[in-house]
Amino acid sequence: MRVVVTGASGNVGTALLRALARERPEWRVTGIARRPPHPEAGPPYDRVRWVSLDLASPDAVSGLRYALEGADAVVHLAWAIQPSHQPAVMAAVNLDGTRHVVEAVLAAGVPHLVHASSLGTYAPVPRGRTPKPRVDESWPATGVPASLYSRHKAVAERLLDGVEGPVVARIRPGLVLQPVAGSEIGRYFLGPLAAGIRLARAGLPVVPLPREMVADAVHADDVADALVRILDQRAGGAFNLAAEDPLSPPVIAEALRARWVPVPYTVLRGVLSASWYARVQPTDTGWLDLARAVPLLDTGRARSELGWAPRHTAREALLALTAAMSAGRGGRSPVLEPRADQGTS
Repeated sequence: MRVVVTGASGNVGTALLRALARERPEWRVTGIARRPPHPEAGPPYDRVRWVSLDLASPDAVSGLRYALEGADAVVHLAWAIQPSHQPAVMAAVNLDGTRHVVEAVLAAGVPHLVHASSLGTYAPVPRGRTPKPRVDESWPATGVPASLYSRHKAVAERLLDGVEGPVVARIRPGLVLQPVAGSEIGRYFLGPLAAGIRLARAGLPVVPLPREMVADAVHADDVADALVRILDQRAGGAFNLAAEDPLSPPVIAEALRARWVPVPYTVLRGVLSASWYARVQPTDTGWLDLARAVPLLDTGRARSELGWAPRHTAREALLALTAAMSAGRGGRSPVLEPRADQGTS
């Protein structure tokens, strides 16, 4: 079987390459990345045929068609969540890039397309529901209007709705966590403040978070396991993916070795907004609005149809991630490797 993976050097892509090397070593894998790993990066990148390609480029379709010739499946993972101050750049990657992948899949006659969507594609749940309701894949995938990330995910799904020919699957995971993504996640969400994780775990006294900040998460290896099962079965449709335990303010505080102090949502949103506009940190208020609004996930379909079950709890995944961030660890691809200057976007 020949599989092409876009965004193969990123968080989920790296986990998928590990899973394929371990469980399907006979498969031929082509990885597409704007900046492929160095030839000496080692496992899991060394078994992959790499194609350097910018999916946002106007001529990306021709390059993609060449890379996709003879492929049995395409797994589309490439996505941009930064630079948050340049929404046109993100739209080019997320929306134009997804459109280019779909066009190339159809032109090359690839029979199976697997798209990485997100928990963020779902419409908000009614406010004030405690605990948050768990929803299955039939919940409206219209996004959270205040979040650019969510709006992009919803638009990308609508692009897939009109695809005829190949079997189309889409995964909708919660926050995807793993240790080798520590540097990337810190850079994307904290920027120069990521260095504070080390100080925080050394003794930050309190973590101020609103009570309603509860969201699902999942270990990247569990997402990769689901992707392998989808490829094996040539499965179609949407699949929610999440650990059984959602992340809550007390769990986040525990990961930072601190005490949780509840604060009003509006207060934290104001601080986040001011610091984003001042370019102190790269996370805009849409991410806070998203975490507040999204439902929790019912993963029954993935369990019954794919035989999937998470092996890691969200708490375990978060603890491992924050430990890696504190130690300054990352991966061996350009997007995952640790950087001295985290910067802002």
